Amino acid sequence: MEGTRHALAFFLLALALLFWFADCSGHAELSSTHSNGRVQEERRNEGVVTSWCIAKPSTDDESLNHNIDYSCRQKGVDCRPIQPGGSCFNPDSIISHASFAMNLFYKSAGKNYWNCHFNGTGLIVTQNPSWGTCKYPA
Repeated sequence: MEGTRHALAFFLLALALLFWFADCSGHAELSSTHSNGRVQEERRNEGVVTSWCIAKPSTDDESLNHNIDYSCRQKGVDCRPIQPGGSCFNPDSIISHASFAMNLFYKSAGKNYWNCHFNGTGLIVTQNPSWGTCKYPA
């Protein structure tokens, strides 16, 4: 009898958690931030997600180079804009080039928060990082 009561209590707790999670996941229109600073649900503008992936400013050059190489090798990622003469070549800095390439990958891979992880060197932002002739695709 005691074992049955524990099993029933566990089942009811699991069921309550399942309903709570289902209720919470239905509020996709709200923005929320994890304790690690990652935006889970991006700001929405009339149902369209507006977010971009950029490199964390504290990231070392070796990691940024790796992120560029990885991103630019992926299907659907065109890194010509960060090549000399491209619309996003200037400023000619590793962090600027990495941010653009990482965002291209993020967009082409589905814009899930995990597509901007890059071993902890990516950051999802809701303010458009485009400037001048350099347009970051949303």
